[in-house]
Parts: sequence; structure tokens; C-alpha cells
Amino acid sequence: QVHVVESGGGLVQAGGSLRLSCTVSGRSFNTYAMGWFRQVSGKEREFVAAISPSGVTTYYTDSVKGRFTISRDNAKNTVYLQMNSLKPEDTAHYYCAAQYYSGNYYYQDYQRYAYWGQGTQVTVSS
Repeated sequence: QVHVVESGGGLVQAGGSLRLSCTVSGRSFNTYAMGWFRQVSGKEREFVAAISPSGVTTYYTDSVKGRFTISRDNAKNTVYLQMNSLKPEDTAHYYCAAQYYSGNYYYQDYQRYAYWGQGTQVTVSS
């Protein structure tokens, strides 16, 4: 059983910063692609950022490029999302997810991620 646990959400003013953390149980973390997604009630889950198993390659949705940074520490089974210059439109429930290798990695496709955490709420006030 793989467990995914996020932390670090909260309430912040526009222009502020937050760092989300996500810890994954088990011995296979360094083989997982990791992704962050977000969802607002009544809307579809949205891709935010993803990182390759080695940490060398990262992907971002256009709206967060230059503001968010995804990183990982394979020794700690943890992936991070540093969020700077936050905007009210970044308000959402943020989810961390792990994708195991199945011939390829599909970083932006939430349906390819097998393991999900419960998420953490990020609220940005104007």
C-alpha cells in the first residue's frame, strides 16, 4: 500500500509564498513521476506541475511558470511545490500524486497517476 500525504497549505495574502510538501511511503519513490494538481469545487482537476523520477525534468502549466517550483528529495521520499507570488486565482485544493512506470510517463494526465493524497487547501486572499 502506497500512502501519499501532503502538508503545507494555508491562508496567505496575494503576493505571498507557501511551500507544499508531499511524502510517499514505500521503497519505490525514486521510480515514480510526481505531480501536483489542484481543484476548485465544481471544476475539473487541473495539472499544476510535475517532475521526473530523477528530478532532472520538470513541467508546469503556463499560469504558474516563473512563480512555482517543483523539486524532490528521493532520499526523503518527498516532493515539494514552492509557490511564490501567489494570486487569488491560485486558491484551490492541491493534490500530490505518484505515477509508476508503465512504458512511459504521462506527466500532465491525472488519470495516469495511481496514488493520490487527500490534498491540502491553499487560499490566497486579495
